[in-house]
Amino acid sequence: MREDLGATYTRNLHKWLVIGPLVGVAAGLLITLVAVATLHKLWPAMFAFYLRHHWAIIPGLAVSLAAVGWLMQRFTPDPNEHSTEEIIQSYHEHGGELDLRSVPVKLLASVMTVGLGGSSALEGPSIYGGAAIGSWLWSRLRSLKRLGLTDRDRRIMLICGAAAGMSAVFRAPLTGVVFALEMPYKDDLAHEALLPSLIASVVSYFTLGALVSSEPLFNFATQGMYTMHDLLWCAVLGAVVALIAMTFVITFRHARRWVVRQAAPLWMKLGIGGALTGLCGVLFLLIYPGSMVPIGPNYEAVESILRESHTSLELAVFAVFKLAATTFTLAAGGVGAMFVPMFLTGGAVGIIFSQSVVHSSFVGLYAVVGMASFIAAAYKAPLAAVVFVAEVTGGHAYLIPALIGAAVAYAISGDASISGDQRVSALPEETVVKEALPAQDVPATLTTL
Repeated sequence: MREDLGATYTRNLHKWLVIGPLVGVAAGLLITLVAVATLHKLWPAMFAFYLRHHWAIIPGLAVSLAAVGWLMQRFTPDPNEHSTEEIIQSYHEHGGELDLRSVPVKLLASVMTVGLGGSSALEGPSIYGGAAIGSWLWSRLRSLKRLGLTDRDRRIMLICGAAAGMSAVFRAPLTGVVFALEMPYKDDLAHEALLPSLIASVVSYFTLGALVSSEPLFNFATQGMYTMHDLLWCAVLGAVVALIAMTFVITFRHARRWVVRQAAPLWMKLGIGGALTGLCGVLFLLIYPGSMVPIGPNYEAVESILRESHTSLELAVFAVFKLAATTFTLAAGGVGAMFVPMFLTGGAVGIIFSQSVVHSSFVGLYAVVGMASFIAAAYKAPLAAVVFVAEVTGGHAYLIPALIGAAVAYAISGDASISGDQRVSALPEETVVKEALPAQDVPATLTTL
């Protein structure tokens, strides 16, 4: 019996029943604070002000993002390293260790970037904040011998915290798990973090739900009906979105590298980026006056696009300005991420495709497929993309079409990814190369992809 029990509990998984809830509660509380401060307090006030005073958008964003740049440059060792990129780099290169002294400053900078009008989203700081909690808890719990934490467990707790952060900010626990596991790789998963991520994500979700709400962020009605004809069109839409996403990703990566190479101080770079972001908002308002503006977190624009009627031309112009504004904000050094900008752009492209190409009455179907396809192509996270769209929109009836579109987009977009630190596989790099190429084509000295 002792031998059987020893073989059964070799991996000591039961420790995660204690650690997972701790990470989930701590991350849930932190991300609730960040989300409420940004989405319920700061951005609504700024958004209302900008709608009343269009002239203030450009100078307001220039000053706001310049302040973010000064904060990052003054109080962080490397102002160009933050959000999701820092977590992926820490996972692969630093054993899950983060510089915890910079965490408060980077979270404040993210609240300012998003809440003051930068075209960005909160999943980056939420993943970063949750991961920081996981890494910090590892250093505090390591001394408890009964838990048996190892150096490898720090990487697991990093991913576990990232999953909890993602789960809380989007009220989507399954998305948190899947995205955190897909995040480090383009073609693989961080399998070892599955159980703690599941536990932490659910606990984090309920923590935020108890304090705010557990309703889907962008709930909209789905008809649940589609034909084989629609599925074929969804595959075509996935291919179209993949090409758009590839163009955006490559453009953004070039712009980011160019900005980093410039000798100007970060506050100046971000001030210019803020002014250009504001220019995108003002130009769109001049063309299409109203309450839909391609700046800020744009949750209200998601609701507008999903629930209201817009012409294909208006949606196309909005998508172009939204991607441009996101590039100006984040390539210049803004602290945030782009899940919602991609989600929003994919939805707009999907509706354009439905109205102008398919002429279908199932607009919601193509919006969902466009959203999932854009995220799958740009983030190299097809499963998370589909689950995310289903959870945050309530569009579970469109899972199959979304899977088809996401798979096609993922395949056509190749290795183009918004993240420069993602690796292809968890396998040793030499193994991946040898599997991908004939043996005679692999140089003996090749050690990296």
